[in-house]
Amino acid sequence: MKKTFNKNWQHLEIESKLYNNWEQSGYFKPEISQKLSAGSDQLSANKPFVIAIPPPNVTGKLHIGHAYGTTLQDLMIRYHRLLGDASLYIPGMDHAGIATQAVVDKKLRKEGINKNDIGREKFVEEVWKWKEESGGKILQQLRAIGASCDWDRERFTLDAGLSDAVRQAFIHLYEKDLIYRGLRTVNWCPKCHTAIADDEVEYKKEIGKFYWIKYGPFILATSRPETKLGDTAVAVHPGDKRYKDMVGKKYMIPGVLGDFEVEVVADNAVDPNFGSGAVKVTPAHSIIDFEISQRHNIPIKQVIDDRGRMMENSGKYAGMTTKEAREEIVADMMKLGLIDHVDENYEHNIAVCYRCGGQIEPIPSKQWFVKMKPLAEKARQAVESGEIEIIPKRFEKVYFHWLDNIRDWCVSRQLWWGHQIPVWYSDSELSEEKIYVGENPPEGYIQDEDVLDTWFSSALWPFSTLGWPNGSSEDYQRFYPTTVMETGYDILFFWVARMIMMGQELTGKIPFKTVYLHGLVRDEHNRKMSKSLGNALDPLDLIAKYGTDALRMGLIIGSTPGQDVAIGESKIRGYRNFTNKIWNASRFVSLRVTDGDLQSGEQGESKISDLNIDEKLLTKDDREILVLYKTAKDQVTKHLNKFEFSLAGESLYNFFWHTFCDQYIEKSKLQLDDEKIKDNTKKILIKILSESLIMLHPFAPFVTEAVWQELREFTPNLAESIMISTWPK
Repeated sequence: MKKTFNKNWQHLEIESKLYNNWEQSGYFKPEISQKLSAGSDQLSANKPFVIAIPPPNVTGKLHIGHAYGTTLQDLMIRYHRLLGDASLYIPGMDHAGIATQAVVDKKLRKEGINKNDIGREKFVEEVWKWKEESGGKILQQLRAIGASCDWDRERFTLDAGLSDAVRQAFIHLYEKDLIYRGLRTVNWCPKCHTAIADDEVEYKKEIGKFYWIKYGPFILATSRPETKLGDTAVAVHPGDKRYKDMVGKKYMIPGVLGDFEVEVVADNAVDPNFGSGAVKVTPAHSIIDFEISQRHNIPIKQVIDDRGRMMENSGKYAGMTTKEAREEIVADMMKLGLIDHVDENYEHNIAVCYRCGGQIEPIPSKQWFVKMKPLAEKARQAVESGEIEIIPKRFEKVYFHWLDNIRDWCVSRQLWWGHQIPVWYSDSELSEEKIYVGENPPEGYIQDEDVLDTWFSSALWPFSTLGWPNGSSEDYQRFYPTTVMETGYDILFFWVARMIMMGQELTGKIPFKTVYLHGLVRDEHNRKMSKSLGNALDPLDLIAKYGTDALRMGLIIGSTPGQDVAIGESKIRGYRNFTNKIWNASRFVSLRVTDGDLQSGEQGESKISDLNIDEKLLTKDDREILVLYKTAKDQVTKHLNKFEFSLAGESLYNFFWHTFCDQYIEKSKLQLDDEKIKDNTKKILIKILSESLIMLHPFAPFVTEAVWQELREFTPNLAESIMISTWPK
């Protein structure tokens, strides 16, 4: 026997080497791994198991949330690979329109270059250059987590195939009258200088002032008196008896720029318990007010521009920021006696851009929109019918609520980096009298300058990565629909719901069968991780210190779908001790089992069930461990099949450490000195150890592979890699 086991598990020396061996051997490819695990040159009849990685931003850096999601995804892939399924883990990146453009713009400005001076074409060239040189580092970092992706199938949301998919999707939606261009009040980021969708708006609490304004016959409450310059109506709830006789009437309202006329309308959008129950309607600067204006044919008056400043029609306030104008207007209203009173410490939500954190300013803008209600109805049915399962189930209610209250999706962005909208106009005014939607426009037509929302291309990800719109492509035919979409609960609306809608509309199929939602990673005191708190954990630092396997187990055990998970360095350190336990227990077994004892079966087989354990020679301890092992094996398999990953990990941890190591291995030391039963004991040791390693592999891939290679020195009937062994039956 070659006694090659080092005394200690040295993760730093071996993890990258093992990963490179896996990748070079082709084990991550569903075709190769399935043939090897089937033990023949033919693919087994098992159904494919497919996960498309939630594509990280090309600007990204691996953070603990990435590590958590990737670990869960890779655990499922490795488990199903061991079951003999054609397991495909699709890697890729998102072009991240706003974020990437901002990064490159900042880089160029540092170099003294203004993007407007060099123009669109040259700027996009600079972004591609940056992407090739600096972007995508996160994919290398994902390898450090052990992500067993088929890297030959790596995709990028702006590569040729996916760009074609985006164009075909837009054309399809346009031809089915599910996409249109219209003037609507949208969420506008003056800092990024682009429109963003409703669900890309974030809210932060702020303590400010709440102004009660004398408004003709009303007293109205508002936190934004500067928008009064754009008021065109007053709205009340239809059931509010206080204002019943005023509905339909028009009133002249005194203001800082003179009197103006408003009409009173009754609308269900009004909360009769907010303020006085009557609200001013500013259609140009509130999405809700815009919708009220559309229902009641109320005029729109814009007074704030796309820079977040007051427009020329704002009189003496023109050119001021909204904050400056607010102070001046309130002071003037005080002089005119138009302020009833002010609540000084009013807590309200400020709408901010999810990318830059700047305050959102709703303004009217001509944008492209997707009609969502027709798509939402099908997406609702897919989950209601059980065709798609959401784990945990309680998120179905959240999903349904969003679909039931959905607005049309603003998909155009005023950026240069992204999928330019495949629409051409006959003149520079971009009028819609002569418009061409497609790929080969008439000569002289001008293309729309806007690009599509990054989430538009991401919504196609499960099928665009597999070759759609070429429905006859081999990958699309074999691997679509995918099996599981594992992602954070925080992007259930941004991404998951939109993938379901687009999958159904464009392919006629659901894009995946199961949605598994994980929570946020918090620190051990259950606080959100942030740089300001100094509690953020860098997964690469933790890997260097404790090993990938320890990090993976620390993230999985104790986690529950849909719940935030608390993790600290002490927890990772504890699972480093467990990886050491795996190594040391395996080293003990290797030192006590000699050449020739276990060579039943042919070289290269992945079975260890043919060790010919003599049942007549089983001791009480032997029988007990075999029963406990079978119970643990059944529990782990059941938990994994039910997506109960933490419970599966706990069962393995407790069985391996406390039952197998602490009890049976200790008792086996005496049995190994007994000539009559020692061979039987060795076979039991290697059987339970080997099969336990296989079950541990999805959780701790590196140490289990390293041990496996050591065991192969004296157990020739083990598969050439633990990755392509067979899950214990």
